[in-house]
Amino acid sequence: MNLIAKKISEARKIKGLTQEELAEQSQINLRTIQRIENSENVPRGKTLSLICDVLQIDITELLSKANSQKKNNFGTKIINGFFLILLNLILIGIIGFLTLDSGANMNSLFGGILLSFLIPFFIVLFTKKMTGIERMLKFGFGYIYYFALIWINHGFPTGFKTGLFPCILISLSILFFGSEFLKNRE
Repeated sequence: MNLIAKKISEARKIKGLTQEELAEQSQINLRTIQRIENSENVPRGKTLSLICDVLQIDITELLSKANSQKKNNFGTKIINGFFLILLNLILIGIIGFLTLDSGANMNSLFGGILLSFLIPFFIVLFTKKMTGIERMLKFGFGYIYYFALIWINHGFPTGFKTGLFPCILISLSILFFGSEFLKNRE
């Protein structure tokens, strides 16, 4: 939900108005109000002015906050992208070290399996609103890349015997289906 839609929706609820009442008082079509609050449309000009008058929102303050949010989004996306790449490298490094390393024993393999369950589970706990595919693409692309890299360089049997591929499969499964486990639990 964009900032303007969120602010309009919050102000309407604080005033105790329904969407129908807001539409009637502002003389705007009900469907337009619904589209604005669902972030399908961004109100401009007279529409925004009419809504702000009814809800007693300062239109200049609302627009300045919306513009500053747009400017911050680009920098935030770069920082988030860098963080996601770093996080994926750390995840594949941990699992790779515990399973694929030449000195890996049964204890490290057990640790790899345990971490390949626990780390994605905690990611799921903190990203409940994400869909499974979105979570898997954001936090699991490192696993997918690592799987392909090991398969090409060392072959499938090596990746499977060392326990790397089962750990990757566990991690990706938890990332994708984790919210379903939480729904059943709640």
